[in-house]
Amino acid sequence: MNEQLDKFDLRLLDELQRDGRLTNNELGERVSLSPSQCSRRRMRLEEEGYISGYQAILDRQKIGLELMVVISVTLATHNRDNAQRFSKLINGLPEVLEAYALTGEMDYHLKVAVRGLSDLSRFVNDVLLPHESVQHVKTSIVLDTLKTFEGFPVVGPDPTLKHRMISRN
Repeated sequence: MNEQLDKFDLRLLDELQRDGRLTNNELGERVSLSPSQCSRRRMRLEEEGYISGYQAILDRQKIGLELMVVISVTLATHNRDNAQRFSKLINGLPEVLEAYALTGEMDYHLKVAVRGLSDLSRFVNDVLLPHESVQHVKTSIVLDTLKTFEGFPVVGPDPTLKHRMISRN
């Protein structure tokens, strides 16, 4: 963690992750600073790149994206040019929400949202598999979402939560 961030900066970042629409007045109440101090800190955090943007989080099912899929990809050849070709492909596909280069058996994992099985079939068979950079594709349909990304743990774990795990005894 950057040593330039103090506890107020961390709390401010944490609150803005939860709700990027907070006014400086609301933010000040939550982190115990004046609105003007919050404004200055927020602008500094934005300028220094700690905050890279703000966005609305949409309900994917309400906008017609019924199917969430994790796709594992193995490249045809392992060299810089092929990896760049694959990266260029992936960055041009709006269905790909996230993409990760990995160590281990598979080279990449893609998080993909599509309307349904026919769109998934088209995506895999007409886009991924024919691409020169791709050797193998394995799809896994998400049955249920247990947890979604809600922000990075910038403040640190709450010590009161340490022993609140659900017991299955």
